Amino acid sequence: MLRLLADENLNAHIVRGLRRRLDGLDLATVQSLGLAGADDPAVLQVAAEQGRVLVTQDVQTMTRFAFERVDAGLSMPGVIEIVAGAALGVVIDELAILVEASEVAEWEGQVVYVPL
Repeated sequence: MLRLLADENLNAHIVRGLRRRLDGLDLATVQSLGLAGADDPAVLQVAAEQGRVLVTQDVQTMTRFAFERVDAGLSMPGVIEIVAGAALGVVIDELAILVEASEVAEWEGQVVYVPL
């Protein structure tokens, strides 16, 4: 099961829905790690250090910083970008499938948009 890091801007309903859906889910939030207000590169660094795939709705800047890490040869254990306006039920369903059906090694250097 993937370990996740919920970005500061991620809709709290998504976090709660995933926690209800998946027993044993290892999902940390930026806030729970003391990173509230941290910039994107710092959040990506912590995700890499902890082997967590980052889940975010920040399509403006996070993707750019993620690929900058890849280009620099730094670890980037993956980013899942939630598409604006996507139905919460669909997002939670697809995230649950991704978490249960993939391994962290498959996500290295990847950015995926949900809904798929």
